[in-house]
Amino acid sequence: MNRITITRPDDWHLHFRDGDMLDLVVPDTARQFARAIVMPNLAPPVVTTAQALAYRERIEAAVPASSEFEPLMTLYLTDETSADEILRARECGRIHAVKLYPAGATTNSARGVTDLRRTDAALAAMQEVGLPLLVHGEVVDADVDVFDRERVFIERVLDPLLVRFPDLRVVFEHVTTSEAVEFVRGGPDTLAATITAHHLLLSRNALFRGGLRPHYYCLPILKRERHRRALVEAATQASSKFFLGTDSAPHPRSDKESACGCAGIYTAHAAIELYAQVFEAAGRLENLEAFASLNGAKFYGLPVNTSRITLDRRPWQVPEQLGGGRNTIVPFAAGEELTWKLGES
Repeated sequence: MNRITITRPDDWHLHFRDGDMLDLVVPDTARQFARAIVMPNLAPPVVTTAQALAYRERIEAAVPASSEFEPLMTLYLTDETSADEILRARECGRIHAVKLYPAGATTNSARGVTDLRRTDAALAAMQEVGLPLLVHGEVVDADVDVFDRERVFIERVLDPLLVRFPDLRVVFEHVTTSEAVEFVRGGPDTLAATITAHHLLLSRNALFRGGLRPHYYCLPILKRERHRRALVEAATQASSKFFLGTDSAPHPRSDKESACGCAGIYTAHAAIELYAQVFEAAGRLENLEAFASLNGAKFYGLPVNTSRITLDRRPWQVPEQLGGGRNTIVPFAAGEELTWKLGES
């Protein structure tokens, strides 16, 4: 197979940042995807409906005139998020989810939730109006090994949450372990998960191959090879409970290559090509469309896109870097050759 055409995909988990960085990265996403769930962990974070709508305007201003792209906005859940704010978010029609960051779990999460029970009023309102909760599934307890944070989160936080709010729709974001895959598979229809391209392609060995590789550092951190294989099986087997979410997260090169490097991998420049590579290697290229274009829309209750994209088998080399100056980004697979290339629909 040298060419595949699929329904235009969506990205159900994405970081755009703000300012000059936003202007740099939005065109990469708009070139491939019709819609994207935009993460709210700016500095300061997007905690109100008004802030989310203002951020949406800044994103739209960065979309190239030749692209049709819709940013799907989210709110950043805090201990103080009120039920009234949830209702405002739902009523405005532009906010599609609320994001849970455990305080201190990842980039710009300092204002995240310290105790989930403090958010019960907001969660009850979300359950009532059908606004999904997107969870960064890691505990931050000092006594928990960084490679076990996701597994422990399931036991201590996520499982009890689903019991307390049985009708709350939940997306377990960027799952990284076999335990998370099995939990989602065995969970209710209100539970789904996103999977990133980099967690499908890399195990934790990649972090240390030939030396420390800061551009492979992300949170949740890469896991063992057996977990990577479980993710590939979940993504490619045509289960509607798993769908595409890149977690593409741009950081300036200087912030990655530093004494305390930032967590995040930039994949938006070649996202759909990277996923195609995974599905082809698994012998299930025919299932890419469901994972990338159908499952997420179904879970969020949104219409499937009517436009289409084409991928051609055409080897090409990923640039060594993108942008320039303070906003120089080292993209995923920098300098490497990819097999598939986004073409014209």
